[in-house]
Amino acid sequence: YHQHHPVPLCNTALPVQYISLDGNSLTSTDLVNLGKGLYKIKLTLEAERKVVQSRELLDTIVKENKVVYGITTGFGKFARTVIPVSKLKELQENLVRSHSAAHRMKTRMLLALRINVLAKGHSGISLETLHAMIQAFNASCLSFVPEKGTVGASGDLAPLSHLALGLMGEGRMWSPKSGWADAKYVLEAHGLKPISLRPKEGLALINGTQMITSLGAEAVERAQAIARQADIIAALTLEVLKGTTKAFDSDIHALRPHPGQIEVALRFRSLLDSDHHPSQIAESHRFCDRVQDAYTMRCCPQVHGVTNDTINFVQNIINTEINSATDNPMVFAERGETISGGNFHGEYPAKALDFLAIAVHELASISERRTERLCNPSLSELPAFLVNEGGLNSGFMIAHCTAAALVSENKVLCHPSSVDSLSTSAATEDHVSMGGWAARKALRVVEHVEQVLAIELLAACQGIEFLRPLRTTTPLEKVYELVRSVVKPWIKDRFMSPDIEAVHRLLLDQKASDKYKYQHYNFPEPRLMLHPTIRLKVKDIQFTIICEQEQDQISTFKTSDPIKCLTFLFEK
Repeated sequence: YHQHHPVPLCNTALPVQYISLDGNSLTSTDLVNLGKGLYKIKLTLEAERKVVQSRELLDTIVKENKVVYGITTGFGKFARTVIPVSKLKELQENLVRSHSAAHRMKTRMLLALRINVLAKGHSGISLETLHAMIQAFNASCLSFVPEKGTVGASGDLAPLSHLALGLMGEGRMWSPKSGWADAKYVLEAHGLKPISLRPKEGLALINGTQMITSLGAEAVERAQAIARQADIIAALTLEVLKGTTKAFDSDIHALRPHPGQIEVALRFRSLLDSDHHPSQIAESHRFCDRVQDAYTMRCCPQVHGVTNDTINFVQNIINTEINSATDNPMVFAERGETISGGNFHGEYPAKALDFLAIAVHELASISERRTERLCNPSLSELPAFLVNEGGLNSGFMIAHCTAAALVSENKVLCHPSSVDSLSTSAATEDHVSMGGWAARKALRVVEHVEQVLAIELLAACQGIEFLRPLRTTTPLEKVYELVRSVVKPWIKDRFMSPDIEAVHRLLLDQKASDKYKYQHYNFPEPRLMLHPTIRLKVKDIQFTIICEQEQDQISTFKTSDPIKCLTFLFEK
């Protein structure tokens, strides 16, 4: 991920606050903040106690010359090969070196997550080694780690081996103080010593799903942020296209009570024309003859809603995985034994992240169609491609093409990687998850979605320019002002890429959703609450009121006098 940024994308100033890790309570939000360099790490006292107990059991196994997989034997196909005690340290070091064979990625979240998993006390890591890892994290000494090379079972072996290799003082490392250099010299520059592996520690360091999960945590956090902002952007587009608010009536969504759908409809009601937030734009077409809008506006609660529900589903799986022990064998100090299992298999996060990519892509798919409506004069009643002097100026023509290209690329990236499996390690590892690719492409899909929505937001704000002096609702005006704080209106053609990047940065920083906070109550319906149902039309200056009474009785009254019209309404 971010292959054009060899230096980790993070806060370069060392943090002063700590997050305490115990292997049980870290969240995806915490992990992303650790990845940004906002916190240092320390262990809880209970975590330290469990780590010590687990290590004592392993030391006893070695002392008693017991044959236990990964501790006194080889690995995979060599599981039946017993290793002499004198070579157990070399066994663990060779494991890390031989498995370090892949292609790069950023590592701060990866290191933090591996520390959290080891803090559960079921991996057999020594407290000394774990403290050395924490010191390296807190000093921002980060190993060069690959993003490609994992099949997602037995865990993310190749990337995690690179992580451990740097901590051993081999391979390459980065820190704010040294930049990229040989790991041994980076550690020395910070007064740190390379770790020396004891029996089972090499296996404890490299066997797990932390690469899949760390990338997945970033993907799901960014997906959640852009999903919230997608509602705001779509609402602004609906205003520009002079759409109706009726489709967001709470009674409609109560009949299909999916949580995400109800949440999105509520958000639209809180943003669009109502007694709480009146809109001059909405008032200007209140009596038009349009009955309903295109699906890309009318069906936002249904389409955006299922994306929100899917993100919540995936986040639950990722948060469980973040606090799961995923190496092999597992050490149970309270039972006095080690047990081989399959917790390293990445199928859970792999499936979840494939699902995430499919769901969040739909935000871009429907956004691109709304951008098309904004740019198409036959659909928007605005100047073609949202610019004056069309022909001389091309306006948003190619910006829309960019959105279409990103959506098309996402369609390929949404093909699930977890349906694939290839046997490895001489058929010992004969079913794998391909979760590494699931995580990487999910993150890429999310980034494309952010960019597509940035283009729509730019286009919607440009559309507002052609509706002035009319104003939209207060919250949407705040979003418009936010965009105009970094991008000026499009008067004539100019270099557009910096504009898209500037608005993309606003979305990454969640500025659009920060501009308007809403609560789950006290938002009036965006319609007149009357019974029996009343429809009001304007045609040839005359007002026509059709009142649908109970038992299908219909009365009609025509007048060109607005006062008589209102009198009739109140009488009914």
